[in-house]
Amino acid sequence: MGVVFGVLGPVTAWDAAGAPIALKGPRHRAVLARLIIARRRVVPVGLLVDDLWDVPPPGAVGAVRTFVAALRRALEPDRPPRTPSRLLVTEGPGYALRAEPGDVDAWRFEQAVSAAAELPPGRAQAALDEALGWWRGPAYADFTDEHWTRAERSRLAELRLHAVERRAQARLDAGLAAETVPDLDAHVSEHPWRESGWRLLALALYRTGRQADALAVLRRARDILAGQLGLDPGPELRRMESAVLAQDPGLDRPAEPESAAARLWTRAAADYDRTVAASARTRLDSTIGLIRDLAVTGGPGLEAARGHRLAAVAAAEEFGDPELTARVIGAYDVPAVWTRSDDPELARRIVAAAERALAGLPPEPAHDATRARLLSTIALEMRGTRSPRGPEAAAEAEALARRLDDPAVLAFALNGAFMQSCTRAGLAARRDAIGAELVELSARHGLASFEVLGHLVRVQARGALADFATADRHAAEVERLAERHERPLVGVFTQWYAALRLAASGQASVAETEAAYRTAARSLDGAGMPGLSAGLLPLALLSARLLDGRNRVEVDMDDDWGPYRDWVEPFALLNAGRRDEAKAALHGLPEPPADLMYEAMCCLEAAVALELGDTPLLERSRSRLLPAAGELAGAGSGLLTFGPVDAWLARIERGITAG
Repeated sequence: MGVVFGVLGPVTAWDAAGAPIALKGPRHRAVLARLIIARRRVVPVGLLVDDLWDVPPPGAVGAVRTFVAALRRALEPDRPPRTPSRLLVTEGPGYALRAEPGDVDAWRFEQAVSAAAELPPGRAQAALDEALGWWRGPAYADFTDEHWTRAERSRLAELRLHAVERRAQARLDAGLAAETVPDLDAHVSEHPWRESGWRLLALALYRTGRQADALAVLRRARDILAGQLGLDPGPELRRMESAVLAQDPGLDRPAEPESAAARLWTRAAADYDRTVAASARTRLDSTIGLIRDLAVTGGPGLEAARGHRLAAVAAAEEFGDPELTARVIGAYDVPAVWTRSDDPELARRIVAAAERALAGLPPEPAHDATRARLLSTIALEMRGTRSPRGPEAAAEAEALARRLDDPAVLAFALNGAFMQSCTRAGLAARRDAIGAELVELSARHGLASFEVLGHLVRVQARGALADFATADRHAAEVERLAERHERPLVGVFTQWYAALRLAASGQASVAETEAAYRTAARSLDGAGMPGLSAGLLPLALLSARLLDGRNRVEVDMDDDWGPYRDWVEPFALLNAGRRDEAKAALHGLPEPPADLMYEAMCCLEAAVALELGDTPLLERSRSRLLPAAGELAGAGSGLLTFGPVDAWLARIERGITAG
């Protein structure tokens, strides 16, 4: 290859060694650009004159010939004197540039885009990546105001957008849906009139299990097309929306490579690294979506997502833009089923950032959806804290969401309401109603993750209400959904539910129940949910022994009791014969945390109080447990049970009477 010409950016040329060629002044480059646009055809001298000057000066024809001569010397420095040029030739009334198709980056780009259509997805993606990398800026960037570049610049810009979309399609065809979302998100933000871009973004979201987000994107496309261009969505967007609503199997993604989760995080981290670029806001919006997708993979992905979520929020706050921060915080609508935080310090910082963003949001109704998402985030992150702000935020978020025509916002708000529905015993029916609404709403609007959540909530709630026939149906359905939508963490909860089911059946020995709990505990290894796993196995084993009818049970305080340690310590003191210390420890306990283990902790208090014969403590336990009459203590967790609340109340009554 000899001289190579570049017009995908400022007009330039490189010699055979790749070194830039000095093209003299702007009119020399203008002549070269005009000849490249002509695509090897002759451009008459008179036309060159008209294109180079609005009002040609005297001697303009001679000036053009001087420019051409200088270009020839620059482009062919080794050409012998008085020999004709073979590159920039004189022909008839003008000049032509006889460059080969591969010697002009724009021509080469066209060839690459055309050839990629015949390649398999992996090779097409690589080819288009390379071709798009040839762009150094807008085509003919130093002649954007010239009328003679207008049509060619427009044609090349359209071809470039087509290549971006074709590359996205190749990635989708290669099974890389999640990795395609950030670039498509940026693409439609910069080119909102591109219906193909909107369609591909919706498809990518759908293939990552984010059907609600796919529908939201299609709604946003419709609003933008109507509001900015006065257009209705075209047939491809209308067909896409119908297909998403119908969960058309034709939209399903191909199987992704085994290392998809690892590569997903790599891309998320890389996109975050690029937040220093001009498109930082778009990158932050896209990155939080990737982090959200990473979180539902469980294990290392969930743990990594927590830290990088905070980094994204901090980066957003650096802009001093409450709306951006609010979007980044509210976009992390990862459904949560366990009512104890995995990272209380992270939760505290997220709540603080959400409160700052909430205070900075304009009061206009246009921001109500964003406001509802922030309030839902506060409700979720304040789970189990007993702060009045948690229930207050949950109620406000739900009220806002019900006024909005946005099912995804309502589902997120219902998740917040669920997290704040453990403030006392006996609220299983309330949680069951939330779960039922989540299932119905999510199934109707394609909110797969929240549909999974709704079924898990109903497994817990129906278990608490001793309705295992219904709980079993929801457990089976949630396993089906988990397999379809690749939600590996669901198996943790259904395996623990199976152990609870065995314990509640009354047909298993203590040893069999303990074995089932130990098996379930292994599913938590590497699941990335310390708020759930800490202390759970020892507590489950203790519940099996208490369920066997024994108040006095041996406990080993060297076990990892996690957040339950304070409620277990009185057992150890009692076993050691230190009754006064056991009594003091029991009296010093606060009200149990507002989480799904509330009734279980009340039973632990009651068990020790019964052994101590402590009437005030028994009366306290009775008042706390009484609203849950008819339920199974602890079964609202979906993990373990301490048996019927009615049995505990009867024993408490006998203890009070005896006292």
